[in-house]
Amino acid sequence: MSPALTQDAVMRALGGVNDPELHRDLVSLGMVGRVEVDGLKVTVRIVLTTPACPLKATIQRDVTAAITALEPGAHVILEWDAMVRAPERPALPGIKHVLVVGSGKGGVGKSSVATNLAVALARAGARVGLMDGDIYGPSVAHMMGEPGGRVRANEERKMLPLERHGVKFLSMANLVPPGQALVWRGPMLHSAIQQFLKDAAWGELDYLIVDLPPGTGDVQLSLSQTVNVTGAVIVTTPQDVALIDAARAIDMFRKNNVPILGLIENMSYFVAPDTGARYDIFGHGGGKAKSAELNLFFLGEVPIDLELRAAGDAGEPVVASHPESASARALRIVAENLAGRVSVQSLSALPMV
Repeated sequence: MSPALTQDAVMRALGGVNDPELHRDLVSLGMVGRVEVDGLKVTVRIVLTTPACPLKATIQRDVTAAITALEPGAHVILEWDAMVRAPERPALPGIKHVLVVGSGKGGVGKSSVATNLAVALARAGARVGLMDGDIYGPSVAHMMGEPGGRVRANEERKMLPLERHGVKFLSMANLVPPGQALVWRGPMLHSAIQQFLKDAAWGELDYLIVDLPPGTGDVQLSLSQTVNVTGAVIVTTPQDVALIDAARAIDMFRKNNVPILGLIENMSYFVAPDTGARYDIFGHGGGKAKSAELNLFFLGEVPIDLELRAAGDAGEPVVASHPESASARALRIVAENLAGRVSVQSLSALPMV
């Protein structure tokens, strides 16, 4: 064993390595699971704050550099684990984070984004639920490939969510006959949201993603009054009319003390598959500019993609059915950025040790 390579020395070195998003060292954050030293071989177990960590490669580089600075001949082996940390006030029993996906207006692809974010997080290794909060116009069931599935109850008379692609989900479309319109006033909507949240057997979840209806109405208010929402994600398209309505949605969440985790620009651009030419059909960059104007984190942009549309119609989220498509790659980046923002919000309040 090199005199410089001891467990204590390695731990001290790792105490100088910061998580690139949290700007706190790995040791005080509890992210160093174990350290084993065998001669020049050093094995370190790193417990990430989310399995969808966007900066895993940066952490690997910095940890390796810190250890080899002790002993240039060290052979560093990193073992990875992940544990999504719950906030001080978890959203619901067994559910660490409720993340709502909203928009100021319809037609911006909010449901498609919410569905693919849920599947992307699940494919990264997180425990994910997806709740269709659009009671009047539910589309999650179709996008998840279960438009005719029916929700059953367990022995405790709690609804059992359906499951596909590793995601548990509930939608009003799986509770009423196909094509049936719901003509309900606000109190009935509130009751449905309460049942989806509290009378369903979600089990243990890292993230429950809620696809909201467009606008700033009863469902948004019911959610903010019923559970401790970790944060909201706003979906917009680049053109001014969508951004104006997105700003209204942001204002509504802020007035209800719901943190804004970030903004996504959907339908950001189109690349013609036959020529490779790029077209900014709805303009481009409006979402990023609005994020800067409102002091929000920009989670990323998602292009218009024929495969994204076809996958949604077929009930196969594009991140699962066409993982190498441009839209799937973009959505994975957005999902990683979102998971990172949740980690920052959950852990930034930890006391220094």
